[in-house]
Amino acid sequence: MLEPTHQTTIESLTEAEAAEELARLAQEIAHHDAAYHTHDAPEITDADYDALRRRNAAIEVRFPELIRPDSPSSRVGGAPESGFAKIRHRVPMLSLDNVFDATEFAEFCTRAKRFLGRTEPLVFVAEPKIDGLSISLTYEHGHFVRGATRGDGTEGEDVTANLRTMKSVPDRLHGEAPAFIEIRGEVFLTKADFLALNQSQAEAGAKIFANPRNAAAGSLRQLDVKITAGRPLSLFAYAQGESSEPVATTHWDYLQRLKVWGFDVNPLSKRLGSEADAETFQSEIGLARSGLGYDIDGVVYKIDDLALQRRLGFVGRAPRWATAWKFPAEQATTVLRDIRIQVGRTGALTPVAELEPVNVGGVLVARATLHNEDEIARKDIRIGDTVVLQRAGDVIPQIVSVVTDRRSEGSTPYVFPDICPACGSHAVRPPGEVVKRCTGGLICPAQRVERLIHFVSRPAFDIDGLGEKTIQEFYNEGWLHGPADLFKLPEREAEIATREGWGKLSAANLSRAIRTRQTVPLERFIYALGIRRIGATNAKLLARHYGSFANWRTQMLAATQLGSDERLELGSISGIGPTIAEELTDFFGEARNIAALDELAAELTIQEAAKADAADSPIAGKTVVFTGTLETMTRPEAKSRAESLGAKVTDSVSKKTDIVVVGADAGSKARKAVELGVRTMTEAEWREHVG
Repeated sequence: MLEPTHQTTIESLTEAEAAEELARLAQEIAHHDAAYHTHDAPEITDADYDALRRRNAAIEVRFPELIRPDSPSSRVGGAPESGFAKIRHRVPMLSLDNVFDATEFAEFCTRAKRFLGRTEPLVFVAEPKIDGLSISLTYEHGHFVRGATRGDGTEGEDVTANLRTMKSVPDRLHGEAPAFIEIRGEVFLTKADFLALNQSQAEAGAKIFANPRNAAAGSLRQLDVKITAGRPLSLFAYAQGESSEPVATTHWDYLQRLKVWGFDVNPLSKRLGSEADAETFQSEIGLARSGLGYDIDGVVYKIDDLALQRRLGFVGRAPRWATAWKFPAEQATTVLRDIRIQVGRTGALTPVAELEPVNVGGVLVARATLHNEDEIARKDIRIGDTVVLQRAGDVIPQIVSVVTDRRSEGSTPYVFPDICPACGSHAVRPPGEVVKRCTGGLICPAQRVERLIHFVSRPAFDIDGLGEKTIQEFYNEGWLHGPADLFKLPEREAEIATREGWGKLSAANLSRAIRTRQTVPLERFIYALGIRRIGATNAKLLARHYGSFANWRTQMLAATQLGSDERLELGSISGIGPTIAEELTDFFGEARNIAALDELAAELTIQEAAKADAADSPIAGKTVVFTGTLETMTRPEAKSRAESLGAKVTDSVSKKTDIVVVGADAGSKARKAVELGVRTMTEAEWREHVG
């Protein structure tokens, strides 16, 4: 897997270029999620990882129609490890978006105010961001009953017995407490305890930990609870999951309640009266960082008012009411050994920089993606050059520049190949695009294998035991041609067991893993198909809107007809739009795709999309359009509220629309609703209708 990539500025990306980069980022981030959250063995620094996510998010903002089913913005962390029982979080343990300077923090504040429709300063609670392992503790009638790691955000590992050994985890809450409450925090090691632990590990000839975060995670996730008991783990509590009753009206008051209950809360946490106070606090903590007794990589800023937090809600994997302001990273110089060409599942040729390994902020970086031939030419990057790497901002690590005075005589500019290294077909660059693509199509093994790898990836079918090497091995054997063939592999279990590196147990495990995944949620199924621009977020939108595979398939086939109601409905789904609709109809307009789709579906049980918990909602299942200026809520807030009550929100009015909410200065949508006989409501009538 590559180290974090180097790319051109987002403003200069073409649509095709952006799509290719989002595909690479999804794969790369998923790899690093598993390394960090599942295996406690990160391969890059937090700064590198944050930059990858920020790059992904920034591209998605500019090209929302390209959001992939496996978008990192829709998932958190990695899957739980197999050594522990699993616990499903009642409220997902989501992650935070990041900012890196005052301008980005101001933009975060502006977005929150715009959503809320307010102009007055926001009150924040600032908490230093501990680099540890996130956990959730469940208390019933004041007693600690279970604890889990964050895992993939939805499901974590049951580490209850291990957590009971920690002195900072109260076995019983002091004073009054709700009948049920989930309390969240971070398990970590202080710098002094980390050094002492590594010294004792060295003396015992045991594993030396790379950093305090790895040591904390490894210590908590021990199958032998006695090992955990012998490790000096600490906990800072800072968040709440589900609760049977309200415990505070502000986050600051909640932190004070945590102290009363017996938890440690970061003593540097502070309530701030404005955005300006947050900037001052960030500077102060930055100066004090090196002298703290534990590692931090930034500060988390949360809007204090819990009612405002509920109104703001979440977007993708992150809350709108909180952000992590990260500290800046570093630069280093190294030598570019070679430029290697990779071929993606859509045939894109991507140049990869093979670097003389260099330590950048404590991480050994050996590779970076050069993105495309224009970027190589613009910076005149040549094999053998000494280059400057930087890990910060929206391109990390990026080759900032070439140290030309160290360039050897006889150096020549890099010539981008016009032949695919995987199949020997011509590589062409379509007019207006910056990405060269292999013309080999289905005959190119790189593309076919990459599509299968995407299909079994964690955000898609997530089939254990079917990694890149195994997919390539079975493809070379002639067993895999399309996704449906994956589910026929159990028929070859006896044959697989005789192969080198396999055995009866591993072959049986693979068969079991495949059969387990033959029941799949609709959103994962849609994402796994690898349709261009359909990332995890868009797959969820489609699944939620159409409900079942049969309905989605029928509606998509009908949508291939220009001017049809189904085509109009597809393009008007809030978050989809006409460009993504075109990709979908192109896919369903190809007979071979339909044949492959039906062959695959015949092997599966595709679950219907989960419906919003809106049993008593008067708008559950209704299609709603908002038009005009709303006075008591912003448009995003209105849409979010409607969706939470089980409605489908679209941007266009059609015969299938049930309700059009008409605000001030409404135009063509209101007129069309009247023409079609669609029910209209004023904003006041809408609020009374939904309660």
